[in-house]
Amino acid sequence: MTEVLFYHLQNMSVENVLPSLLEKSLERGWRAVVQSTSQERTDALDTHLWTYRDDSFLPHATWRAGDAEDQPVVLAIEEGNPNRAHVRFLIDNASLPADAHTYERMVVLFNGDDAEALAAARGAWTDCKSRGFEVTYWQADERGRWQRRQ
Repeated sequence: MTEVLFYHLQNMSVENVLPSLLEKSLERGWRAVVQSTSQERTDALDTHLWTYRDDSFLPHATWRAGDAEDQPVVLAIEEGNPNRAHVRFLIDNASLPADAHTYERMVVLFNGDDAEALAAARGAWTDCKSRGFEVTYWQADERGRWQRRQ
């Protein structure tokens, strides 16, 4: 069964949160797809993942790369699973893909300070529940550690 994790971002950006979540996915031996809603956003994330830390980088490619199927992380703007990913990250209010049930995990990152993002996350939560997915809600505590909330 697909597990869907909702990460409520408050006073933090996708750029701050996404790299560590991708690193954890790779440590588990999972491949990942990160779906945003625009090519400009994907291009900015592409640059960020190469430079987010001085001592590390995340191996990845965009969906346009000729070898996307061989990459552990693929940045995309549309549905599809170009690298046979186990986990799909949805950012910038990207919609749940029709094939969501084929992933072990879906991760929805949403901006808690944006009314449109909150509405989209609530809609996705309802959609996931109606599909029978296991859903959990995560929020950072005062030290920035993710805590599962009820």
